[in-house]
Amino acid sequence: MNQEYFDKVKEVKVSDEKPKELKDQNFFTIAEERRSVRHYDPNFKISKEEVQEILETAILAPSSSNLQPWRFLVIEEQELKEQLFPIANNQQQIVDASVVIAVLGDTKAFKNAEKIYGALVENGAMTEDIKNFYVNQINDHYGNLSKEGASQVAMIDGGIVSQQLMLAAKAKGYDTVPMGGFDPKQFVEKFNVPENHEPVMLISLGKGTKAGFEKTRLSLNEVTTWNKY
Repeated sequence: MNQEYFDKVKEVKVSDEKPKELKDQNFFTIAEERRSVRHYDPNFKISKEEVQEILETAILAPSSSNLQPWRFLVIEEQELKEQLFPIANNQQQIVDASVVIAVLGDTKAFKNAEKIYGALVENGAMTEDIKNFYVNQINDHYGNLSKEGASQVAMIDGGIVSQQLMLAAKAKGYDTVPMGGFDPKQFVEKFNVPENHEPVMLISLGKGTKAGFEKTRLSLNEVTTWNKY
């Protein structure tokens, strides 16, 4: 997408109403009320403790072989958000939201298999022999994936954890918007991202001042097929 696309987004009419305050934390209410919010109160700051609580909930998400390849770069310093602003096509939520969370995918996450499955041995969930079997299988499979294959795994799991993060934020009364509209190469260079950490998306997190666009969705019948095509 070019800059013109993101400039046009600013011209789309949105309601002046603030995002709805949730009256309960029922999952279906949270899922229904979550919006992609692009207008934030720049003076509102979420505490580090609350950001951590949201991330703690996010990382309960499932992942391929439980390798948990997600990595987070939390950008809270205003000066750094200003540096990110042009990299993210001058999207205002970058500088106005309380924090921007860069979700990254570790393409070498399989190297943590011994630690992850070793913990299962320690808590009695599996034997040492079973652990060794799993770790060997994981190293053999993920360690021999092509660059494209490893990237695909990181992107899929990064997407899963991102959705959980956004729902967790909404449950706490905060707003988010996921963004793929940024230059990943520039981002990696500017923020010294490790070579094996691939950018999945950016997520602005803060207190919305205007509700996001009303949800318009294709009907369930248009997107669902039963049994086979």
